[in-house]
Amino acid sequence: MTGKTAFETRYGFRRNEVLLANWRENPFNRWSFQNLGELVPTARVAAASGVVEVPVRDMGGLLGEKVSVGGAPETVAEFLVRSSTDALTVMKGGKFIGDWFAPHMDFGARHIIFSISKSLTAIVAGILEGEGVFDPEAPVTAYIPEAAGSAYGDASVRHVLDMSVSLDFEEAYLDPESAFARYRRATLWNPGGGTESLREFILTLQRLAEPHGQTFRYRSPNSDLLGLLLERASGQRFADLMREKLWLPLGALSEASIGVDMEGTARTAGGISVTPRDLARVGEMMR
Repeated sequence: MTGKTAFETRYGFRRNEVLLANWRENPFNRWSFQNLGELVPTARVAAASGVVEVPVRDMGGLLGEKVSVGGAPETVAEFLVRSSTDALTVMKGGKFIGDWFAPHMDFGARHIIFSISKSLTAIVAGILEGEGVFDPEAPVTAYIPEAAGSAYGDASVRHVLDMSVSLDFEEAYLDPESAFARYRRATLWNPGGGTESLREFILTLQRLAEPHGQTFRYRSPNSDLLGLLLERASGQRFADLMREKLWLPLGALSEASIGVDMEGTARTAGGISVTPRDLARVGEMMR
């Protein structure tokens, strides 16, 4: 009989059990959400400096405060455990006053932020617009000519930003035969990817009968296309844009990363990973 590895002792499962087919599921996501780069290709977003931060463990009694979230009162600490929270970072007046981490989460580790990636991508878009590099009122085809014939062929960049593209696409997470499953394969997030790029998939999507701009529809491919639009407008990869326009000016102290597909296109709808503290810095910047 062999003993447990350090990995298995900490996380409760073996590393070789974490697969593309299950990495978003419990318990495997305890590790995979901090280590996306070991599962899919990623691009680096360098940080501003090599300053080493240390966690603030004393939250001044915050973790002992009573809250009620859909049930009987419990402490904040109890809620964090019950809700399977990985990390909590608290800022006040621009200063960090507390850090809490689950046993499987390391201080300073990057954690995938999924659809918060859309907000960071939109921030970069706003910066490029302010610099006169990116025109929200331009047609999508001004930047991506090959979008002609797709749902985006007669859409504007503004429609993409506002998620008001008349897009025939549903986020059917549980249907393995859906267009959404094909989308996941194109991002290399599911088994069977590598035969169709994210760009190629998005440009097969067709429009609905109603005009663009009429209805808000939350559809992740819009935000992935936005990342591609920013790359075409600037001539830079999104990871480099994010570093130059957001991460360095922000003063982020830890490297970020973003998932990329077979062509190197960034998964700007949901593939960014950052540390909790750097995400808090983004929030403070926007406050």
